[in-house]
Amino acid sequence: MSLPESETLISIVSRVFHIEDVTSGEQEYLYRFRGQLRMDSLQAYEELSQQVQPYGLTPLFRKDKGGMQVIYLVRSLPAPQKSNAAVNLLLFLLTLVSVMWVGAQFTDPALLPPGASLWQSFWFSLLNSGLPFAVSMLGILLAHEFGHYLAARRHKTAATLPYFIPMPITILGTLGAVIVWKELPRNKRVLFDVGVAGPLAGLVVAIPVLLYGLSISKLGLVEPSPGGFIEGNSILYLLAKFVVFGRFLPEPATYQGLSPVVYWLRYFFTGMPAPYGGVDVFISPVALAGWAGILVTALNLLPVGQLDGGHILYTLFGGKLRYAFPVIIVFMAVMGLFWSGWWLWVVLLFLFGRRSAEPLDQITELDPRRRALAWLMIFIFFLVFTPVPMVPLG
Repeated sequence: MSLPESETLISIVSRVFHIEDVTSGEQEYLYRFRGQLRMDSLQAYEELSQQVQPYGLTPLFRKDKGGMQVIYLVRSLPAPQKSNAAVNLLLFLLTLVSVMWVGAQFTDPALLPPGASLWQSFWFSLLNSGLPFAVSMLGILLAHEFGHYLAARRHKTAATLPYFIPMPITILGTLGAVIVWKELPRNKRVLFDVGVAGPLAGLVVAIPVLLYGLSISKLGLVEPSPGGFIEGNSILYLLAKFVVFGRFLPEPATYQGLSPVVYWLRYFFTGMPAPYGGVDVFISPVALAGWAGILVTALNLLPVGQLDGGHILYTLFGGKLRYAFPVIIVFMAVMGLFWSGWWLWVVLLFLFGRRSAEPLDQITELDPRRRALAWLMIFIFFLVFTPVPMVPLG
């Protein structure tokens, strides 16, 4: 497609933008216009994108280091290709089998029918704990991912259906699920809406699942168990156990001469000492799924890169978010002293988490309602964050 004369493009851009200077480029952009918008940025972007679309061009709204507004005209990317939904369905079915298989391992041997054969015990375990765990776990993940997907559809932004990741050698039977953007979001408001929809939808399902799962769980004494562990606490999980059982769990046998506040702060952030001899909840498979849903939400809300939390904070603070990255990396590296899994996250985030999403229009800011919701999500992150996800008992 041939490009129009520069005078034609200048005339089109000047309808929405007071142009102070124009620069032609070759690689990253075709033209750069600096100046000031003549109208609301949302309206300006909509009008300009429609005007230059017939020429195979896409506008990018930016601000330079001095705060001046800038419009770049770049060649449009090819239209998003249609996905093969059969792949998504196959991965989901494989994940369902994987999660059910892992969930079956949580069956209490005392519940097995007396004299049952190995085959009968397998099917009993699969139905008794595997199926409830899988339905609960995948229900939370489906809510989370379809929250993203439906929000993207609402904004007419192309995204894939969820890709589930089966992993039967892990404690949950899955590494979760992802959707993939097929095109860049138009502006920060679209990026925010899609980013925030997943955690909110996931929590709407995870919290009732957790409370029900806890209600069918039992209390017992914590004893050493080589290779065993108890699930770590977030503030939300701690409060959920208090709602169901009326006590903060795990309840230690002794506070070791410390005040309860000091003891709990130490245990919350270090998982030490393991509360041997104390009382804790022995969670049902459904409760484990609810706890895992809370943990997955917390991991997704980490304020870096392409994670949901990174999207949310980018829309709130823009480029300033890069200053938070080294602080988060150092914090997680220190927390790795108490749970080694954080070191893997440090490596992953260092390799893939430094770059934030970049909407086409970076001039349009969040409106007051979205800004308030963004701060609420920061508060929710602190409620669901689990410093030590697994406390070893071996």
